[in-house]
Amino acid sequence: MEKFSTIKDRAAKRKGGDAALEKLVSEHAHIFDVSKLSDDRILSEFSKRVFQAGFNWSVVEKKWPGFESAFHGFDITRNVFMSDDDLDAHLKNTDIVRHATKILSVRDNAIFLSDLAKEYGSAAKCIGEWPSSDLVGLWQLMKKRGSRLGGTTGQYALRFMGKDCFILSRSVATALQHAGVIDGPTTSKTAQAKIQNAFNVWHDQSGESYTRISRTLAMSVDN
Repeated sequence: MEKFSTIKDRAAKRKGGDAALEKLVSEHAHIFDVSKLSDDRILSEFSKRVFQAGFNWSVVEKKWPGFESAFHGFDITRNVFMSDDDLDAHLKNTDIVRHATKILSVRDNAIFLSDLAKEYGSAAKCIGEWPSSDLVGLWQLMKKRGSRLGGTTGQYALRFMGKDCFILSRSVATALQHAGVIDGPTTSKTAQAKIQNAFNVWHDQSGESYTRISRTLAMSVDN
């Protein structure tokens, strides 16, 4: 497996030098103490990424104030008890994207977060304090107990709420193959265990955040 310094040097050469790479890597690399968020903000972020999956991200972004209003500020308790009448109202609401199964995922993820709150004190505490050295374990929890949070959907939600994490985008997957970490898809448990170990090693080697390592990998192969 390649050292992180080798990957970083390759990324810098591709992007025009160390300064240019630093600027690109720093974009969207903000890390926040997720445990300080309120659980309604977690539900909001999960929901945004679910609605954006397979859809035009900018359309969802422009409509987001309408989503916040329609779903009562993503209040957990209110959405746990989403009724058939609520669903009918959402399906008639032109201020949001009217996709029935994605709308129902708001209710299902509200239930998921409510359950985490009972177990950990708050869902934000659970997610915020989950170690980045076991991100794949967090992904598995979200996929198993959440709704439509598998694949990169849940990964992007974590990134945008400020969790220090990596994302298995196409570019990162290609970089992982180039670095000798995996030799096929990133989706199996075996592959993800190897990927998590590689990120842990690179984190120890460099002192860089998982987010910055992930973005550097993407830059090492992406045009």
